[in-house]
Amino acid sequence: MSMRCWHTILQLSDGDGRETHTQAGSPRHEEHAHHFLDHYLTAMAGMAAGGLEARATGSLDIFRQYALLGHQVIIAYNFSSGSGRSTPAQEAMEPLMHNEPIWNDGAIPTFPALNDEVAVDVCVIGLGGSGLSCIYELLTLGVRVAGIDASTIGGGAAGRNGGFLLAGLAAFYHDAVAKLGRERASAIYRLTISEIQRMAALMPTIVRQVGSLRIAASPEELADCTAQMAAMRADDLPVEAYRGPEGEGLLIPTDGAFQPLHRCIWLARQVERGGALLFTHTPALDISGTTVHCPQGTIHARQVIVAVDGGLERLLPELRDTARTTRLQMLATAPDPHCTIPRPVYTRWGYDYWQQLPDGRIALGGCRDRFAESEWDAPPQPSPVVQAALEQILRERIGRQAAIERRWAAQVAYRRDSILPIARQVRPDVWAIGAYNGTGNVIGALCGRAVAHAAVRGQTMLLDLLGKE
Repeated sequence: MSMRCWHTILQLSDGDGRETHTQAGSPRHEEHAHHFLDHYLTAMAGMAAGGLEARATGSLDIFRQYALLGHQVIIAYNFSSGSGRSTPAQEAMEPLMHNEPIWNDGAIPTFPALNDEVAVDVCVIGLGGSGLSCIYELLTLGVRVAGIDASTIGGGAAGRNGGFLLAGLAAFYHDAVAKLGRERASAIYRLTISEIQRMAALMPTIVRQVGSLRIAASPEELADCTAQMAAMRADDLPVEAYRGPEGEGLLIPTDGAFQPLHRCIWLARQVERGGALLFTHTPALDISGTTVHCPQGTIHARQVIVAVDGGLERLLPELRDTARTTRLQMLATAPDPHCTIPRPVYTRWGYDYWQQLPDGRIALGGCRDRFAESEWDAPPQPSPVVQAALEQILRERIGRQAAIERRWAAQVAYRRDSILPIARQVRPDVWAIGAYNGTGNVIGALCGRAVAHAAVRGQTMLLDLLGKE
């Protein structure tokens, strides 16, 4: 196991569900220490089950450091050597994980919580990329809009993802052709290329049009890359064979990278200037007809648009057989001046992915499939086993030794039955967009704009293209 220092965030609760913390040395503290030792042993077993080396080199010292940050309790484990002396890597203990993405630089604007009754034409639930894109489009249609979010602007996966802008659906292009037919798959792919270009034109300081690499991790995957390239070239879609320091595979020149949280912030500021009412820390408790009930207020609307990815099936129970929420995890390093990764990279069938930011930091995510059962319906907090696997990729596959500065997680939804996202009316005058299968940055923005026209103008052609079975 390449990592010898470990930090994890756990949530403690009393029997009544209230979060707690304990003082060092207290009986309750000792009880929790035993709990965390059990957690450590479980994590080690999980690493072994996931194919990671899970061997402790000596004694286990549990650093009893508890800090209450909101509802998160931070615990640090230190694995010390059998000699009793710490290695340099151990002494350079990683910062405690605050579960903050690399994208959060403190620039998130604040909006009030709803504490009154509001009447509008459209209520949008979810202030991530798709919800804010939807509001942006609704304002161009001349309607009154209110948007709410249970957290902050971009507080969900929209501000906590890998920062990739990938054309097409989550399925590779040749697979999309096999499932949807060439005409529909090609139309969706071209729309997403145009959407990336549109985003770059609107937000040139946020979007980098640098292309992306799909790198094969096995001969079977390299053969699949060849099949993808053949299908794309048959439909005149830009693609190139690639061989370079990252490996062998495909270069998709129309893809890009961006700062996902800054995109959300930019959209929020634009729609606020346009007259939209935005409320954060305002969860939707219930949707009755087109009335949205929140903890301290109510929104009466003519149309409701639910633009939530992770947790979509919890807000709209009728989608429980269609979508399921899972956890995606990432980490980020300090700037690495000796490393150059010019464009986003994804490999192992898209399960592992990384990019280097302009300031030299590396953002890396993935490994969900290796621990799939534990990631379904999991809370948006980093877990030891997945983070250990990510660090192994950083150290061994990418070959970088830069210090890890952040670890974080997010929830997204996957379709149980389709490669398409959910993009349709689910109740009279209630619409849902989400379940982007892990790649919602571009297709989610398209769905947001499409559902705006469907709800207000009754124009469903684009929405049907994106989501109709």
